[in-house]
Formats: sequence, C-alpha cells, structure tokens
Amino acid sequence: MQASPKITKILVTRFEHELENVGKDYNTFNMVYESGSKLKQGGAILQIHTDQGIVGEYPANGSGLLDVQQVADYLIGKDALARESIYNDTKRGLRHGAMLGVGLIDICLWDIAGKLYDEPLYRLLGGEKKPLPAYASTLHGDENGGLNTPQDFADFAEQCYEMGYRSFKVHGWGLARSNIRREVDNVLLLGRQFEDRMDLLIDPACEVKNFGDALKLGRACDEAGFFWWEDPYQDGGVSQFAHRKLRQMVKTPMLQTEHIRLLEQHVDFIVADATDYVRAGAHEDGGVTGALKIAHASEGFGLDVELHGPGPVHRHIMSSIRNTNFFELGLVHPKVKTTKPPVYLGYNDDLDGIDSEGNVYAPDGPGIGVPLDWDWIRAHQVDEGVLAEA
Repeated sequence: MQASPKITKILVTRFEHELENVGKDYNTFNMVYESGSKLKQGGAILQIHTDQGIVGEYPANGSGLLDVQQVADYLIGKDALARESIYNDTKRGLRHGAMLGVGLIDICLWDIAGKLYDEPLYRLLGGEKKPLPAYASTLHGDENGGLNTPQDFADFAEQCYEMGYRSFKVHGWGLARSNIRREVDNVLLLGRQFEDRMDLLIDPACEVKNFGDALKLGRACDEAGFFWWEDPYQDGGVSQFAHRKLRQMVKTPMLQTEHIRLLEQHVDFIVADATDYVRAGAHEDGGVTGALKIAHASEGFGLDVELHGPGPVHRHIMSSIRNTNFFELGLVHPKVKTTKPPVYLGYNDDLDGIDSEGNVYAPDGPGIGVPLDWDWIRAHQVDEGVLAEA
C-alpha cells in the first residue's frame, strides 16, 4: 500500500500586476471600466509541499493567506490526504475570523490528491467531463463611457448572445442609493429585448439602500422575467428575515448566501426560507470539501447551488454535481480584455473563454488540471516566504 504524502512546507509567492482600462467606482470598492487606467493589483500563489515531492498549489488572496499563516504550523507533518480532519480542525482554529484559509488549504490538498493519483479533480469527485453553460457576469456599471446606460448593457448582452452566451448577469451602477430608476430601467429593457432568448440575472451587490427600493427592483425583475436576483440589501447579504420578507413579495427567485460561510450557516439560511437558489464557493466556503457539503445539503432540500466566480476548481465541482445551472464567467466588459492575472497556462476565464454554444469545460490535467505560468509569476514576483517548514 502506497504511503500517504506528509506535509513538509507551506510557501507563499507574492506578485503584482496591472489591469488595463480598469479603475474603481465612486466608493473604491467595485472595479469599473476606465479608459487608459492601469489598476495595480496584488496576488499570490499558495504552495503546500509534501515529502513525496508532490506540491499542491493555488492562487490566493491576502485575507485568506492571513488565515493560512495562523494554522501553518499545525499543517506540518499532517497526512495530505486527510482532508476531512484538516477541514474540521482549521475551521475550528479560524472560527474567530472569516475562515477563508480553510478553502485555500483544502483546494491545495485536493490538488495533491489529483497529482498523486494522476487524475483530474472531477474524476476524483465522481464526475464526468460535460458542457457547463456559462453566464457573462459584467463589471459594474460606470460613468466613463463603458456601461453607462441601460442601452449599453443591452448592447453588451446582444454581443454576448452572438458569441454563444445564453445567460447574462448585470452588476449595476452602485448608485441605486440615489437612482434606483436607472437600475429598474436596465432590468425592464433587458427583459423586453431578450425575452425567451437569454436567462437574465442581476446582482446589486448589496448596494440597494432600503426595502422600498429593493422591492421596486424585485418587481421589475418579475415584470422582465429574470431567472434570479441576488444580494439587494445593504445588510451585506446576511439577514434571513429581510430576504424571507422580500421572497414573500417578489416572484423572481432569490439567490443568497454568498456572504455567509460554510455548511451550517447555509443550511440555517435554507431552513429559514430566506433563499431559493443557494450560493457557495470553494474560495469562501471551505474549499472543494466545503462546497460539496453545501451542494449535497442543498440537493437534500431540493435546491440548486450556484458557485460564486470562475476558476478551474469550480468547473470541476460543477462537473461533479447535478443540482446547478451556470458557470459564472466574470467579470467581463466589452472594452476590457481581462480582470484577472494570467497565472494559468492554456486556460481562459475571460469573455471569449466559451465555445460557440456558450459552454466551458473542466480541465483534464491531474489535480486542478491547469499548470501555473511560473515564468509570468516569477517575472512579476515581489516576495516569497515560508510560512512553516518541517
């Protein structure tokens, strides 16, 4: 019997890069189109090394890495295949924070398992390679000549339709606190133009200021026949009562739970009747292990789970569950080439990353299935550090 790989080192490589024609909106939280702008971004690669020379690696963010640093010493010497116990231990150890590090660690461990057994992740999960319908998930509306008006969104949706997309999601202007009318007009125009042609989705990103404005937007979604709406309130997407109340007055199905964490909070939201579709993500909800727990729990309630954001890991998970609808391909814009660092070789989550029928597919390489572009990463590297080592 082959010995399990043991964790020997946790390494982080940090890099910086610039996004072209991308800036920030009025509150500096949302990326928007800005001609000629170069937005400096930071990123990192987390690596978990083992005594068998197998390395699990994955792009990571700053807050998640702070979590990993807290539990790095715990990981040293652990069986890299013992994902369930590591999930539970790190979940407890990071319970006072956002627990984002649980997911980063778990994804790297699944990458190790796939490389050990020379299988892509979707096969380890019992899935199969199949077309995954993608939706174009837009950058936020802007005031800079990009997505300025409802007609701009409609024109972009038409472009996406011609490319093969059959679903389109709006991230509005964020100015709904002073101009809910523009958000409503956008919804109604899209509904008229794409009736029976595209599934339409909207994510106000928790920027609608109050119940009255949220109700106006929800009823516009009803009139326009939207497939779902999500995160309307400025509550941050966490109030079970508020979203149950909206569900009682709006027919359009609601997609919630992006901003709560892990299995238990998702189940609480479901049993409170506070959502219709269930949002989950490997990056926020405990990695592959955590996202699958949420997907299977949702299946038990007869609900679909929708994964937040793109990435090869979500393609693998989608290929391994039945209760899901779309792959989120974002954030995209007609005048922005990419909003992502090009850390992968032979992988595309940009606007043109679909086939002619609007689908994407899980990669076939072992583990996560896509090699990292270490030439690019080294060329943009600003720091490298060992968080823990045997």
